[in-house]
Order: sequence, then C-alpha cells, then structure tokens
Amino acid sequence: MRTIPEILKDSKTIAVVGISDKPERASHAVAAYLHKHGYQVVGVNPALAGRKIAGVPVHASLAEAAASLGQGGRIDIVDCFRTPDAMVPLAREAIDVKARVLWMQLGVINQQAADLGAAAGLDVVMDRCMKIEHAHSGAPA
Repeated sequence: MRTIPEILKDSKTIAVVGISDKPERASHAVAAYLHKHGYQVVGVNPALAGRKIAGVPVHASLAEAAASLGQGGRIDIVDCFRTPDAMVPLAREAIDVKARVLWMQLGVINQQAADLGAAAGLDVVMDRCMKIEHAHSGAPA
C-alpha cells in the first residue's frame, strides 16, 4: 500500500461522494480546496446532480461521474463523505469504476468496506481528511 503523500502525489482525479452545496460543510470545503490545488474533481450527490458546486460538476452516481471523464479517464480517489453504514456499497462502486483509492473522511470508519477495497487492490485510507493530509504533505497537485 502506498503512503498518503504518495497517493496524493500520484492522483489527478478525485470523486467527492456526498458533496454539499452548503459552504459550511466539510465536503464543500474539501472539494473546493482540491479543485483549487489542481486536482480534477467530480462531485457525487443525486440530489444535486447536474449542478456545479465550487466549480465542480456534480453527478447522480459514482458510475456517472466516472463515465463523464470520457475514454481513458479514471477516478483515482473516491473521497467519501457518507456515514459508515453507507460505505460497503460505496466500496463496491469504487471497485466497479476501477478507482485506485477508497478514502473515508474523518469519522468514517468501516472495516468491512476497507477490507473489500483492499482485497480488490485499492489503497484504503480511513478516518482521515484529504484537505488536512494534503496541506501537511506538501504534495503538489
């Protein structure tokens, strides 16, 4: 498994699952931060599909977000702002779209989802904030 700085350095495209249109929410702030730091960010939230939030296009599902990247496009990191009980289906979706990393944000802990992702060859990060990790790693986007 790669280290967090390696993951951040090697990744270009991030899907923020559970993106919010409320600026005070962590998912909104993290998506905006990552976009500002040069990552290609796609949002996933069925209630907000078709909109742009903080300059980020929002899709109804992870599969739609992956398809929006076109031929040869790939989601590197699936950054999850969902409750722990939603993580097993999300891990399966991340595997289905051939993502490279399953990232569960602060407070999101689900060992079954982590084990599923790892067994499929994904790097798994759990209970960490991507914005904080990026700021501390000095990783260029």
